[in-house]
Amino acid sequence: MTDKIVTACVVTIGDEILSGRTKDANLSYIARHLNEIGVQVREARVICDVEEVIVATINEVRATYDYVFTTGGIGPTHDDITADSVAKAFGVEIGPHPEAVAVLEKHYEVTGQEFTTARQRMARIPHGGILIDNPISRAPGFQMENVFVMAGVPKIMQVMLDSLTDRLDGGAKMLSRTLTASIGEGAIAKPLAALQEAFETVSLGSYPYFKDKAYGTSIVMRSIDSARLDEAAQAVRALMVELGADPVEGELR
Repeated sequence: MTDKIVTACVVTIGDEILSGRTKDANLSYIARHLNEIGVQVREARVICDVEEVIVATINEVRATYDYVFTTGGIGPTHDDITADSVAKAFGVEIGPHPEAVAVLEKHYEVTGQEFTTARQRMARIPHGGILIDNPISRAPGFQMENVFVMAGVPKIMQVMLDSLTDRLDGGAKMLSRTLTASIGEGAIAKPLAALQEAFETVSLGSYPYFKDKAYGTSIVMRSIDSARLDEAAQAVRALMVELGADPVEGELR
């Protein structure tokens, strides 16, 4: 088992997310997908469609994390400014990418649609960018060093993420165990804090639930150390039993 920690940040770009008009459906998919290959999402940000905000955010997080994944703002309209902003963050020019142009020209020829000036915007890539394939609508995403720029539409983002996965160098996979019992958070809080001190390499999270007039708490344990995770789970189970509960694996459905 490797103990190498590889980290990532997800940056969601779009006024429609911040206004509540559109519900973000990408973060959970990205986090689960990356965890499977040993990349831990340590931070997620939702930012507006403002160039200086995008530039400042990209430059901050790309220097902090191993990988950065952005979603949104690479379409054909005037407010799709992600590509231009990423180019500015890296200090490079942006222009038509020959391969992107060829892919989109063929796509619109096949579909019988005009390759308009607006659609041509989607072929503009920062100089030095490496394309990310988009088998659905063909407009590509792109990679600039450790920054991966993807579409905001969930189905398109997902195929882009799938296509770039082999470029990622993962590390230790974060493992998880969950125990649930009919115990109030207040009752388990103090002894749980003591367990957290005893298991420094295991993250212990407490999540209350209320369902059908019943209540209880789920304890989620996360660690890259499987043996230590098992020990923590045994300790949490024993604590729940000591408090008079009958713990079950997983969360209440």
